[in-house]
Amino acid sequence: MTTLDQRIRDLVAHAYAHAPAIKGILDGAGVTPADIQSAADLRKIPVTNKDALVKIHEENPPFGGFLAVDPDTLPRIYISPGPIYDPQPPNPEAAEASLAAFKYVGFGRGDRVLNTFMYHLTPAGMLLDEALRACGATVLPTGPGNTELQIMMALKLNATGFVGQPSFLMTVLDKMLEMGIPKEATPIKKALFSAEPYTPAQRARFEGEYGMKTTSAYGTADLGFVGYTRDDIQGFCIMDTLYLEICDPQTGEPLEAGSTGEIVATTFNKAYPLVRFGTGDLGALAPQPAAGCSQQLLGLFGRSGEAVKVRGMFLHPNQLMAAKTIFPQIKNLQAIITRPENRDVVTLKVELHEGASGDGLDEQIKKLAETAIRLRIDEVLFVATGEINAAQRAVRDERKWE
Repeated sequence: MTTLDQRIRDLVAHAYAHAPAIKGILDGAGVTPADIQSAADLRKIPVTNKDALVKIHEENPPFGGFLAVDPDTLPRIYISPGPIYDPQPPNPEAAEASLAAFKYVGFGRGDRVLNTFMYHLTPAGMLLDEALRACGATVLPTGPGNTELQIMMALKLNATGFVGQPSFLMTVLDKMLEMGIPKEATPIKKALFSAEPYTPAQRARFEGEYGMKTTSAYGTADLGFVGYTRDDIQGFCIMDTLYLEICDPQTGEPLEAGSTGEIVATTFNKAYPLVRFGTGDLGALAPQPAAGCSQQLLGLFGRSGEAVKVRGMFLHPNQLMAAKTIFPQIKNLQAIITRPENRDVVTLKVELHEGASGDGLDEQIKKLAETAIRLRIDEVLFVATGEINAAQRAVRDERKWE
């Protein structure tokens, strides 16, 4: 029996015994832990997608029955859209494996790193902070925004590293040139990106013009880091902390390597196990993983569902429908995502019922979005009756990626 098969067998047996949600999923499918003896046997367990995960959490608050440790031992609890309360239990078994992307870039003692991810509500900021410190680096917990302050700190403290969205580093570098700071004076030489695509043009600028070592990490709030890019491979080198399958989005059946389907993940986290979690992302696995990778994901090819990731957060049509119940004067809503000048822009089209007033509604909607899903709406457009086609997608992604 392979090491992978043993890990999967142990995980499923442990999760069945200690996580009621996993027991419920297996019992509902007529599957016992004894039926899962290898990675190939995982197909016997149904895929749990994000919508199903939200429903399970609603019915079994606060952790849906997935938490397999005493909740009083949790150092932190976050929240993600759904809402889902995400526990962050210690996972010492994965501590070293989770540092792979950071070590690939070369973060270590002597580096001072701008961490531009948020530290509140979502796990990204703190997770990256802990990983950087585990590598020996010093963290500058700046969070997003405040471009000129970030530049001042980078220059005065000789910040050699950056973690955040690639579009924000583009903004920082553009501002530095605008301030008359030459490229050779930029101290940042190592960068790890996440939460949005990393384009070839951005890479050419960071690595070619500025001489940086970079990587882009793929992850989700539910799973943490999934994989990271390397110069010598296509797509992502997958972390040893989980196992991926590529499955038919309708049936959940695994597809052959090289085929495109939904990315389904099983985490080797016995404190908070997710078994066959459907991410909603589309991808394909390499038939022969590159050296040093347990698995190689050839790329991300869109979403199998209707949710769209914007500035690191998912916007789902259901969230727009919820807004209609809060503001009964709204007849139809449609969100349009564009990307002018390397920045995500969210425009919300609103069609009102005949005779209804929209006075002050635009600001109320913006405030609701900020509060409920932590997403900034850039513009609210009130449109004429019939302009929104109810048959079209409620969230339209019109961004152009290079």
